[in-house]
Amino acid sequence: MALGKKVMTHPSRSLDEVIHQKNRLGILAVLAEADFVDFGYLKEVLDLTDGNLSRHLSVLEEQGLVSIKKTFEGRKPRTIVDATRRGRKALNEHLRAMQELINRVGVKEK
Repeated sequence: MALGKKVMTHPSRSLDEVIHQKNRLGILAVLAEADFVDFGYLKEVLDLTDGNLSRHLSVLEEQGLVSIKKTFEGRKPRTIVDATRRGRKALNEHLRAMQELINRVGVKEK
């Protein structure tokens, strides 16, 4: 590379390591389709165990990407999960980086 040329950053450098993990990406994708989601629904639609889903939600919550509210319906506990404004923005940025990567590399059939 010649000196003085602008260095381009590869789109893969813009992928968010927290979001890119498939289960966390799935959680944020499901949340992007709804105002909020019940823990049980996330567990079912993403085919995760209670413990696995809880761990991924904890990671996302620690990063400020989701909010978790525990309520009761009658005597039954209910956990409601919502993407924060920061979480929705981070997902959009991640998807833009993925789209740029797809556009740049594409799928080449032989």
